[in-house]
Amino acid sequence: MDTKKEVLSILKDLTSEDLSDKMDENIFANGLMDSMASVQMLLNLQDKFNIDVPVSEFDRKEWDTPNKIVAKVDSLRNE
Repeated sequence: MDTKKEVLSILKDLTSEDLSDKMDENIFANGLMDSMASVQMLLNLQDKFNIDVPVSEFDRKEWDTPNKIVAKVDSLRNE
């Protein structure tokens, strides 16, 4: 499974934007994502990749760009 492709698909569903050319753009600072969208993103990532990301351990700074999300998902998949 292509992590980057799947993450971008999830983000597009949540933001209605193609972020493939904005991999280092802060999706919270630019208003594309809020706390409710964050929870939905985590639920979608957990479902798609069979990973566990407790909302209580979510640190926005570790998940604020598409590149960081891809890296975090890859890290969790390899645990």
